[in-house]
Amino acid sequence: MSPAPAHIAFAYALSGPGRGRELTGDAEIAAALEAEDLAWLHLQADHPEADAWIDRHLAYLDPSIRDALTEPQTRPRALHVGAGMLLILRGINFNEGADPEDMVSIRLYVDPARVVSLSRRPLRSVETLSRTVREGHGPDRSGAFVADLVEHLTDLIEGQVADLELRADELEARTIEDPDGAMRGEVADQRLELTELRRFIAPQREAVREMARGGAGWLTEADGLKLAEQLDQITRVSETLEALREQLATIRDEIEGARAERLNRNLYVLSVISAVFLPLGFLTGLMGINLAGMPGAAWGPAFWVFTVGLVAISGGVLAILTYFDIL
Repeated sequence: MSPAPAHIAFAYALSGPGRGRELTGDAEIAAALEAEDLAWLHLQADHPEADAWIDRHLAYLDPSIRDALTEPQTRPRALHVGAGMLLILRGINFNEGADPEDMVSIRLYVDPARVVSLSRRPLRSVETLSRTVREGHGPDRSGAFVADLVEHLTDLIEGQVADLELRADELEARTIEDPDGAMRGEVADQRLELTELRRFIAPQREAVREMARGGAGWLTEADGLKLAEQLDQITRVSETLEALREQLATIRDEIEGARAERLNRNLYVLSVISAVFLPLGFLTGLMGINLAGMPGAAWGPAFWVFTVGLVAISGGVLAILTYFDIL
């Protein structure tokens, strides 16, 4: 038995006598995809041979479907094509060194006899589903496969959004307790993460809505109910993201308001100091012109009398500011 090519991540028989069996080799995989029993093939989308393999072994698919499966830039959507369905979905990126909000795309063509999926990076949802298939507990129908995959994707998305919500609540509590300008960086990071998630969650919700409406004969009533539940779940996630957007905007305004308040307080202190020292500066400048006739120049106690006078003037200015409720 020849090993699977490098561009094939894995392939399994999902139904029939060999259910859960891993498929290897071009010929075996291609034959399984053309047979009546359900088979699942997962390709490495960024491998240079993946596109050619699809054109060579899946020529019976519509050219537009083959192009959509290998398109570099994608957005979530669901499209009915004859007896099959083209699905493009997004999942949380848990790969090492990657940002979770940089969601990974998975492209699928599904019909009653085959599931062909592609992704450029590993997806935890796909790995989980693959493991259940190997253990013999995976879905044995196309509709069940789609419903299970959407469930795995949505659960991980909800978990990531819950983590973002928790971090936003902690940041809000710290902001209320002691707002600090350094927190603006945290707000910016969370707003960026939120923006990236919102970019894909809204179209993914519409894709799940399109699937839940039915239209594919291989989606049973149970599959439709499960997809409807996932639609409700991803709708809640979308609403949470909108609430987080408003919360982070409020936190940002609170930090900016505290910063403006500190700045105004500092300017107020400087203004009071300027008001006190303005007459003192005038008098000391006047008495330091070193011209003939300067009063007290020949009188010993003149310096101390002048100093006491400056202190008295300072006290008078402070009293006036206090009286008019300026200080």
